[in-house]
Amino acid sequence: MARRQDKPQRAGAETSLGRGIDILVALGSQDATANGGLGVVGIAKRVGREKSQVSRALKTLARYGLVDRDAETLVYRLGWRLFTLAAQAGHQRLLEEAPPVLQELVARFGETAHLSVLDDGEVLTLMSELSPSAVHASDWSGRRTPVHCTASGRALLLDHGENAVAQMFPAERLPICGPRSPSNIAELWRRILAARKVGFALADEEFESGLVSVAAPVRDFRGQIVAALNVSGPKFRFGSELQARGVVVEQAAEGLSRRLGWAFERTAPRGASGRAGNACTD
Repeated sequence: MARRQDKPQRAGAETSLGRGIDILVALGSQDATANGGLGVVGIAKRVGREKSQVSRALKTLARYGLVDRDAETLVYRLGWRLFTLAAQAGHQRLLEEAPPVLQELVARFGETAHLSVLDDGEVLTLMSELSPSAVHASDWSGRRTPVHCTASGRALLLDHGENAVAQMFPAERLPICGPRSPSNIAELWRRILAARKVGFALADEEFESGLVSVAAPVRDFRGQIVAALNVSGPKFRFGSELQARGVVVEQAAEGLSRRLGWAFERTAPRGASGRAGNACTD
């Protein structure tokens, strides 16, 4: 039986590797993921292959964890190992792509910029780009700060639900850091909601007296928050027009997110009703 030619074959598609890649691309399509996967016949139609060829390729991909088969519906989905590999690549890509973004923010504002992640309930700074000014925020690379009294902390919690936030703090009262630090979980939650509404977080003398900062979340290819961009500096120099500065940092974070594979689509005006990210989780 002659092979179907439902679509032009790309160079390399005749190989087993090429067939496997075509199948993974088909399973990663928007409608396939929205429908919970594809059956063998549906995949065969999409890639222009015989059902027997697709079945053999799927068995190999499943053996390596690159696809999963639902035992009840018999449809195939992208497998856990593929997401693990993508996540690992995303972390490396984040560290490769972030430095020029931090440098651009320092050039724009003349203040120190940081890249941070959420690690064991704290904010861990992965890298800092220092301000050229004599008086500037410190290099916090490798250091940890509280999540509740920093702009980066709130940016990293932007998709958390209220219950998830409450579970992070065993006591109702929160440790006081700076003069404007939130003192309880209810106040922290109100500030998270305010940050969620505009897509970025502001901290005015919350971590320490005289220090202000703005931060926005960085998302991976799944739309999940994996890091935060932060710019901080002395209040006497950086404290004016924090909202406008927050928009710039949010734009920088969106650009970095795109480089990590996030297909961003804004559904509301900037600064009005928030950003188009994942739903909050409890």
